[in-house]
Amino acid sequence: MTESSETPRSGPQQAERTHAAASDDVDVLAISPVRADGMLSEDTPADPFGPETEQRARELAGRYPESRSALLPMLHLVQSVQGYVSQEGVAFCARQLNLSEAEVSAVVTFYTMYKRRPCGQHLVSVCTNTLCAALGGDAIYRRLAEHLGDDGEPLGHEQTAGEPGEPGSVTLEHAECLAACDFAPVLQVNYEYFDNQTPDTAVELVDALRAGEKPQPTRGAPLSDFKSVERQLAGFFPDDENVFRSDVDGPSQAVETVRGAQLAADRGWTAPMMPDEAPLPETEAK
Repeated sequence: MTESSETPRSGPQQAERTHAAASDDVDVLAISPVRADGMLSEDTPADPFGPETEQRARELAGRYPESRSALLPMLHLVQSVQGYVSQEGVAFCARQLNLSEAEVSAVVTFYTMYKRRPCGQHLVSVCTNTLCAALGGDAIYRRLAEHLGDDGEPLGHEQTAGEPGEPGSVTLEHAECLAACDFAPVLQVNYEYFDNQTPDTAVELVDALRAGEKPQPTRGAPLSDFKSVERQLAGFFPDDENVFRSDVDGPSQAVETVRGAQLAADRGWTAPMMPDEAPLPETEAK
């Protein structure tokens, strides 16, 4: 007679059950289909994408000769609903565009603007690329991480202070480049610029956000919230022209941005004219 064992053995005598250890960060109760009382759950998660989102998705797909070209704006549409791209969001885009979920996931994981965990009401992006870092960007990021952290633990990259999506919640991330070297060091809130920052002014800014305020960006449109910006990035704007101008449009240049062009105009500098037929350089045959 074979002794019972928890370990499978070769041959016809198999163990009744096997176990695989889960890491400490896995909530096994949350992922289990079995309730605590042992009964299988028949509950299915509610579809977060209602008829309005479905209609907008169809509109996006119709804007392109090939519907799959609508994937990038459609992912922004998903984020405007959920605040991130969930697995349900991946499946939604796949259904709308006749793609596999693997194809959608490959795009989601490639671009940093698509978040894989719920975002706060405000996304604060601190530039830590070369020039901004040298002028204080790294110090700004460290100060904000410590300021927004909890119990002495600094906030990590793409982590949120507060409940994601709730008023006053802030998600912090470091960005490789925000294309604003002329205003370094810079940060963005929901992709709107706040230029020439210091650790102190950055702390004041996030404190204002957490208090429900919406400080005016240095350049660009008035500050809104992450989900509203995602809806705009998906390509949906206010129909009223006045509302559009006040909510979306705004000056994006400053004296520093156009200083080179102004110097050229003042001094009469022009680029050399391109000849009508420019000879191609000769190359050696290989």
